[in-house]
Amino acid sequence: MPAVESKFDPKDMQFRRLGAAGLKVSVFSLGGWLTYGGTQKGNIVKECMETAWSYGINFFDTAEVYAKGECEVEMGNAFRELCWPRDEYVLSTKVFFGTGRQEPNTRGLSKKHIVEGLKSSLKRLQHDYVDVVFAHRYDPDVPMKEIVEAFTQTIRDLNLAYYWGTSEWPAERIQEAHDIAEKYNLIAPVVEQPQYNAFHRERFEKEYAPLFKNYQMGTTIWSPLDSGILTGKYDKGIPEDSRFATNPEFFKNTIEKLKSEEGKTKLEKVRKLGKIAEKLGGNTTQLALAWAAKNPNVSTVILGASKTEQIHDNLKAVQILSKLTDDVYQEIEDILQNKPKA
Repeated sequence: MPAVESKFDPKDMQFRRLGAAGLKVSVFSLGGWLTYGGTQKGNIVKECMETAWSYGINFFDTAEVYAKGECEVEMGNAFRELCWPRDEYVLSTKVFFGTGRQEPNTRGLSKKHIVEGLKSSLKRLQHDYVDVVFAHRYDPDVPMKEIVEAFTQTIRDLNLAYYWGTSEWPAERIQEAHDIAEKYNLIAPVVEQPQYNAFHRERFEKEYAPLFKNYQMGTTIWSPLDSGILTGKYDKGIPEDSRFATNPEFFKNTIEKLKSEEGKTKLEKVRKLGKIAEKLGGNTTQLALAWAAKNPNVSTVILGASKTEQIHDNLKAVQILSKLTDDVYQEIEDILQNKPKA
């Protein structure tokens, strides 16, 4: 791996099993949502991926819908140029939303779209297979047996993936997928990709609790910084290079909520978290990332980065993670005051 001028040693990176699966992923990973193929194209994508790799990150995440397929194209080009050993990195993509075409079978979770959508993703990624393919959302229009059969087929028969998972599925639907898999000797999902951060906890910590207990489900969490709110950078407005500025329509509702009393309360909590971060020798972003990673049911925390400097800064969260004692964690809980009730 290329050297990076930093006190961070790649050996500091932690690796965790993807739930009950044998696959091991870095506790922090890199995803392309809202960046690669959209605001960021070309060499910067490769530079960000190379920087992440140099720090020990081995898990990279994308989806067919990101930038209407262009995220997969950009990351695929970077993979080709970087020439990493295929057995050393873990790649995932997601199917459901399609790439923007309106034909009825170019989205959803029919067997047709799961198989053909994944094949199209692989073509854009310039790969023969992904390690993990996710069902990007639950599809109520398709029988669960067909969904589980289709993902089983991509793994057993077509060799297009090694594992499959869900993203933002209701817990009861994930349970149903496990029941179907057991009944018909099919492959069950091993991982869920949910939103999880200090301000968004209910589904992860409460609704999914039985899944963690019964199936040891792995998780690849997204938005660990609550769309950047937990960085503290929105304390005095919206910076020009922020996600809120570059994607104003997408974050329109979030921006409006920040102006409300609830939003002001959030920002005040972020300021208090910043003081704890300073005591630990880090910043608010690093503390928020470490807080998410501390949850034992988190397999990997997906980072987004539009420039390499963000990766340099964010991955210092690994060192903050080791300082999150029970006492410090309780200090954080006293500020958040939002722990889901059992």
